[in-house]
Amino acid sequence: MEPKRLFDFIHYQKENYPQAKAIGHKKDGKWVYYSTDEIITRANKVSRGLIKLGLQPGDKVAVAVYANRAEWTIMDIGICQAGLINVPVYPTISPREYEYIFNDAEVKYAFVGGQDLYDKVEAAKANLPNLKGIYTLDKQGGRPHWEEMFSEDGQEEVEKRMADCKPEDLATLIYTSGTTGNPKGVMLSHNNIVSNVTSVREIMPINAGKTVLSFLPLCHIFERCASYAYVYLGINIVFTGTDNLGGETGDLQAIRPHFFTTVPRLLEKVYEKIYNKGLALTGVKKKLFFWALGMTSDYTYASSYSGLAKIKRGIADKLIFSKWRDALGGNIVGILTGAAPCPAKMAQVFSAAGIPIREGYGLTETSPGLAINQYTSTGAMLGTVGPALKNVTLKIDASDGSYKDDEGEILARGPNIMMGYYNMPEKTAEVFKEINGEKWFCTGDIGKFVQGSDGTSFLKITDRKKELLKTSGGKYVAPAPIESKLKENFLVEQAMVVGDKQKFVSALIIPAKEALESWCKENNVDHSDMGAVLNDPKVIARYQQVVDEMNPDFSHIEQVKKFKLLNSAWEPVKTDGSDGELTPTLKLKRRVIREKCAADISAIYNA
Repeated sequence: MEPKRLFDFIHYQKENYPQAKAIGHKKDGKWVYYSTDEIITRANKVSRGLIKLGLQPGDKVAVAVYANRAEWTIMDIGICQAGLINVPVYPTISPREYEYIFNDAEVKYAFVGGQDLYDKVEAAKANLPNLKGIYTLDKQGGRPHWEEMFSEDGQEEVEKRMADCKPEDLATLIYTSGTTGNPKGVMLSHNNIVSNVTSVREIMPINAGKTVLSFLPLCHIFERCASYAYVYLGINIVFTGTDNLGGETGDLQAIRPHFFTTVPRLLEKVYEKIYNKGLALTGVKKKLFFWALGMTSDYTYASSYSGLAKIKRGIADKLIFSKWRDALGGNIVGILTGAAPCPAKMAQVFSAAGIPIREGYGLTETSPGLAINQYTSTGAMLGTVGPALKNVTLKIDASDGSYKDDEGEILARGPNIMMGYYNMPEKTAEVFKEINGEKWFCTGDIGKFVQGSDGTSFLKITDRKKELLKTSGGKYVAPAPIESKLKENFLVEQAMVVGDKQKFVSALIIPAKEALESWCKENNVDHSDMGAVLNDPKVIARYQQVVDEMNPDFSHIEQVKKFKLLNSAWEPVKTDGSDGELTPTLKLKRRVIREKCAADISAIYNA
């Protein structure tokens, strides 16, 4: 029987693809695995324990961990089976945000991983009248451990609650990492998420028994939905964090996965390391590296080669690209990136090197997928986020009031669209629009459809509606494509376009440190003091060249006229624990960056 509730996926796996190593993670330096049956057994203990604590259907339970782990999934299944609502929380958010989320959701119990998470919640407990207790997933002296609340009896009540749970019931509350104001609690039903998971079954390039590495936060709907899909298809999941992925002793080499999901920023870092290694080469090796890299520039997903071109690519693959694949474990058949725009060059270079990268698109409010590029030659197009999922309908809200394929706001309908924002009926009403008696979700993203060679409609995202800049001349500028283009250059780590209410567009640029240091060595520029380096005339001239090379790709009003090089990288959370300049999914907090860089922006326009 096909899954209809979130907890059905693990039981579906038991009936169809029982696995000896269904889920694993590293514990005390060793890889530990759980079979399908073991996961179900422990999830049942969780469900019975939560019920024994007195929790009633509809009560909220929060879960927060720093790195993905099997306990998160077991808790998720156990919470859902008991008819409760899982409230996943980012570990890096501020104490103020913890307090707001726990109070808004009326969280009754919290289950947390290691490090400072217990202390964070405990510190806010005095202001959390609904919170009855905190459990740790790691044994910490004197603190309640999650296994202490396990119960061996009461399975009849668990079975009753599972039977009473309907597909349309609320399953989870996910608080969006908004760039301004308090986060909004997105209400997703079992059916919202299940419909999204089942719709990607035919898109996945792997099947039962294969292995995936999961390191994006499970509290984000992108990775959480992916994990359900893996369970649904009988794919073995190995959980880890981002701290030890690469290198000879990294998790990629240890696990040798066939697939994983990621965000563009991590791909950019991998590319930067590859490029910097290429720069460090000398003689024939260096020439070979950049010769091979140059052959990726004309690649498309539909590319096929013959004759001399095929021979050249075979040589490049054997000498250069095979090493890139080996660095990712050697078994990768696909990578899916989402959560933020992926520079087309990233997908192009890696895919040409035999590491198929596809970009998808969605929001927390859409559970999350709306469109995904497929792992076929005709089901994907570079520079787009793919065709709509089979149970999703998309349309463009053009500025002239029509609903054509012209550029405009992306509207969506489907079983994956959220129930609404928790305790925010006004905010919910703002994001829905009625057209001919049908209710459409307004994504806030700007896009258009591009036709493929076989007539397939591919969605292309052009910008965020709320992030459009308006110059003092009244012209609108979309910053995301400009930023994405800037970051394609190996010398650029991060970038943000500014210019709202100004005469022209400018950019704040954070250089890629390793690449810049390498360039400085080759050009006899003293790089002992990075702060001084960013003011060196030679360095500024080099970045002006980067900007000049990019500008012709944009209209006159969109071109970057001035820029400022910054020394400190933008992060989700600062070393002192304060809020950073990025959301937990690594999106720019534009307002925060504008405030922190007010003096730099002022210097640009007052020079």
